[in-house]
Amino acid sequence: MKRPAVLAAATALAACTHNAPHAPAPGGAADVARADQQPTILQPARRPAPVTDRQADGSCSTREVTPAVYEQIMGEVQVVQADIAEDGTVIRPPVYRRAPVPRIVRPRAEIRFAAPCPETMTPDFVASLQRALAARGYLDGAVSGQIDAATSAAIRRYQSERGLESDQVSLETARALGLVAVPRDAQADG
Repeated sequence: MKRPAVLAAATALAACTHNAPHAPAPGGAADVARADQQPTILQPARRPAPVTDRQADGSCSTREVTPAVYEQIMGEVQVVQADIAEDGTVIRPPVYRRAPVPRIVRPRAEIRFAAPCPETMTPDFVASLQRALAARGYLDGAVSGQIDAATSAAIRRYQSERGLESDQVSLETARALGLVAVPRDAQADG
């Protein structure tokens, strides 16, 4: 009779410890940095995926969010507040300690731009995009019809030279590479 009770207790204990966090809690001993350490740049694990929205006129636009980037630098953190008398005199000054504090390296940004609609991004379209980028010296990889890391990097290089910091193809880029038709009124103006 004791074996089922012991087995049930062991199972319950294992279930409780299985969900326990494995990393130390923030503010614990592992969070404190030494003064001789270099600042640590904290970057997100992965960027959020861009969102393509269809507009009322049938065109599409992409919204891409770039998260903020922080670094940890040594600074002073107030631990104990000052005691101040009613007349404004300081009875006891505040107490500070040196600790790592976050500093923004790059603030969060959101960009929006016109983009080819998702149904346009077929393997044939992507292969044409890859050939166009390769012909201009931006892509060294193989033409696969898939947006891979090399293609994304080539798109980013091509567009960043033209003022758009994104690895998602803009409609302007697709038109400049001859992949999407230019509207008739834009042809007459140019």
